[in-house]
Amino acid sequence: MIYEVEIVTQRKVATGCYRLEMYAPEVAQTAQPGQFLMLKTSITLDPLLRRPFSINTVDRDRGLVKILYRVVGRGTALLAGRKLGRRLSIFGPLGRGFTVPANGRFLVVAGGLGIAPLYFLIQRLKALGNEVVVFYGAQNRFKLLLLEELAAMRVELFTATDNGSSGHKGTVVDLLRTKGIPPADLIYAAGPPPMLKALAALLREAEMPRAEFSLEERMACGAGACRGCAVKVIAEEGPVYKRVCADGPVFLAGEVVWE
Repeated sequence: MIYEVEIVTQRKVATGCYRLEMYAPEVAQTAQPGQFLMLKTSITLDPLLRRPFSINTVDRDRGLVKILYRVVGRGTALLAGRKLGRRLSIFGPLGRGFTVPANGRFLVVAGGLGIAPLYFLIQRLKALGNEVVVFYGAQNRFKLLLLEELAAMRVELFTATDNGSSGHKGTVVDLLRTKGIPPADLIYAAGPPPMLKALAALLREAEMPRAEFSLEERMACGAGACRGCAVKVIAEEGPVYKRVCADGPVFLAGEVVWE
C-alpha cells in the first residue's frame, strides 16, 4: 500500500547517518522485522524512482515507524534535508522478513548499517523473552550505531572495528572466528555483501546451517515486477534467480550462491 505520512523527527546519529521517524500507523501495525519501505525522497519527479529503506523499529501504540540510513547519493541527500511536519510518500511494508521464535538463544551479526533491520529484530526477540547475543562490526567506533539502545535491551554485545577503535581489531567475522561462534538456535545477519559471504563460509566450516541473512541489492520497484534485484540461489532443479524485494530480502544463508 502507498501512504502519505508525516515526518515526526529526523536526527543525525553519526557523520552522514540519520534516523527518521514518521507517523505511519497502518505500517506500524503490520510491519515485521526484516521488511522494508520504498520512499519517495523528494516532492518532485527528480529522482523518479523510490528508494528502499529497512524498517529500523516501530511503535505500534503510537503509530510510529523509524528508518536508519546513510547519505550515499542524491536521493538520500534530499531525504536528509526534508523538514519536520512535511509529508512523505511511502510504499510498504514490503518483503519477507525474519523468522522470530520464542524461548531460545539467538546470535545476531551486524556489519555497518546492517544494524538497521537487525535492531527491530533484536527488539522483537527480546520482547518474546529470548536470549540475544550481538556481534557488531564497522570501520571505526563512530560508525557503530545505536549502541546505547542495544545496551538498554540487555543484549550480550561484542564489537569489532577495522582500525581497532572499539572492541576487536578486524572485521566482525574475524571476531567470530577468534572468539568462536556461540551456541544459538538460529543466526541472523545483515551487512555488506563481502561480510555476508565471509560469514556464510565460516558457518559452513562450523556446520551451523541455520542462519537467515538480509541481503542488500539496488531496487527499482520494490514489488518484484522489474526483476532488477535478482540473486542466484540453490533450488532442487539447480541454481535459479529470486527477487530480493519480493522473495526476500531475508534468505537462508545456505541457499544463496555467493559469487
